[in-house]
Amino acid sequence: MSFIRADAALRSLGRMARTRELRLRGVPEAELTRAVRAGEILRPRQGVYALPDTPDALLHSAEHGGTVGCCEAGLLLGLWILRTPPEHHVWMGTVGTPRGGCEGCRMHWDAGHVDVGRPPPVLVVLLQIASCADEDTFFAALESALRRSLLSPKDIGRLCSRLPADMRWLVAFARGDADSGLESLIRLRLHRLGIDVRTQVRIDGVGEVDLVIGGRLIIEADGAENHGEPAARSKDLRRDAAASALGFETLRFTYAMVVHDWPTVERAILGAMIRHGLR
Repeated sequence: MSFIRADAALRSLGRMARTRELRLRGVPEAELTRAVRAGEILRPRQGVYALPDTPDALLHSAEHGGTVGCCEAGLLLGLWILRTPPEHHVWMGTVGTPRGGCEGCRMHWDAGHVDVGRPPPVLVVLLQIASCADEDTFFAALESALRRSLLSPKDIGRLCSRLPADMRWLVAFARGDADSGLESLIRLRLHRLGIDVRTQVRIDGVGEVDLVIGGRLIIEADGAENHGEPAARSKDLRRDAAASALGFETLRFTYAMVVHDWPTVERAILGAMIRHGLR
């Protein structure tokens, strides 16, 4: 008698599934037992199976009765996450039941139904990040969600209404055109200094630049890995030379500078603004 292999069924279901989902796909109990013993699939807990290449965060949360939450969930959804908390965050939904001890975990009990092996909805993830992380982390994640069109207008309204009152302005300030979280961080931090910027500005002879302050100061955030490649570096230098010929000054900042040495970035921008009579 033919049957569906457990690993093939799991792959079609997205790496992790409950026993009943696999049985509906035609996987018999004996095949599940065989595949676990052979190491072809894992069983994080009773009634839940996963492929060996399932992300550790999903396996860990499944072991404890929920699914991955907060910043770890944001990463799985493709959001730009500035920093993740040291402990695992597990979303239990409304009626989840913790399985075993989970030392070093934080449980989230936000409303909703947990789907095994799948992160929470983006709206839930952003609310969790807002409750656990700082404003910068939340804002960068929010703008990356907007950039990828992961939030509907109704979601945005619900997000704003459920955020703490002192964080709601971040939703109104957020835009959907930031190419990276670095741009989001720079714009937010400059806003706190009372500095307005234009984003994704097209300059004839130069192309589209990340940020512009006033009429002559360009800010570029070099966060992509390929900016270390000679060809990419050469392209950046040619753009900067073209901008200089038009009377612009270009300041470039790396991921490490924006994230780990913001005071240096701030001083450089303020100094350039003084030179251009913008301060």
